[in-house]
Amino acid sequence: MPNGAQALMQTLVNAGVEVCFTNPGTSEMHFVAALDSAPGMRAVLCLFEGVATGAADGYARMAGKPAATLLHLGCGLGNGLANLHNARKGKVPVVNIVGDHATYHVQYDAQLQSDIETVARNVSPGFVRTSKSTAALCRDAVDTVQAAKGPPGQVATLILPADVSWGEGGVPEAAPEIARPAAADDATVQAISAAIKSGGRTAILLGGGALRESALQTAARISDHSGVKLFAETFPTHMECGAGLPAVEGCEDPEALVANRARQPFASVADFRERAGVAIGDEAMYAVASHYFIVTVRARQGDTITRARALIARTDGTSSIVWQTIE
Repeated sequence: MPNGAQALMQTLVNAGVEVCFTNPGTSEMHFVAALDSAPGMRAVLCLFEGVATGAADGYARMAGKPAATLLHLGCGLGNGLANLHNARKGKVPVVNIVGDHATYHVQYDAQLQSDIETVARNVSPGFVRTSKSTAALCRDAVDTVQAAKGPPGQVATLILPADVSWGEGGVPEAAPEIARPAAADDATVQAISAAIKSGGRTAILLGGGALRESALQTAARISDHSGVKLFAETFPTHMECGAGLPAVEGCEDPEALVANRARQPFASVADFRERAGVAIGDEAMYAVASHYFIVTVRARQGDTITRARALIARTDGTSSIVWQTIE
């Protein structure tokens, strides 16, 4: 029966993780040895943790699937935080594996001992888990890959104590089921259609997978038919461009903004507030349970106060947004 590291490696391969960018230390040696036992996994040794995390970020953006990282303790994770931060902001799927001391050694507060979970939550707010036993390790790995793939994608961190890695009795798991993004409901589609047909300055804000070729071509057909402009979110995960693809610009202030797979809108609201003096207060209403948000804001432009309502429907773990000027 394989040890924990060998079973973990096979589980990652089963889940479609084919590359691991590593900067290991002594706590991760069993994981490093297990890399040789999994022909479906390619190991890339990096000389600095920031290179490993940056490579994992870039790989996932281009390949459309997650890579794994292997980092040494909380200190190694700290060295790689900058590029994991970029991955978090871009909703990039990364399976972030961080080695730790043996579980029974934690009590001695060794020289490199740290609170890895707290460090990891800065870049993995949605999923951080410390595996507690070899028997549970592969199930934890499946949950980590599932969280990383989303939708939306995210940095999912699995903390791997050394004794969990070297312990005997690991059982590889099959690939997890990945949820497909839900389609927008009829009410959202009708609201978007009404915004596009309103005759005002209307734009489509694209993000995530909507900036890949097939979705861009669809957006271009809508633009050609209805005259809407196409904008990209400020920090896209991946944007394809070139001959035959529509030109996509940075975002302005159209009266109606329809967002497809863009990041949570509140950063845009902050930008809007900065430019136009928006105040969000008692008029903001949220229906979190149904994954809908209705936000009414007041924008001051010169001596005129404009009230605008944003209908935000979270359809695929990100957002669809309709801005409507209501007075």
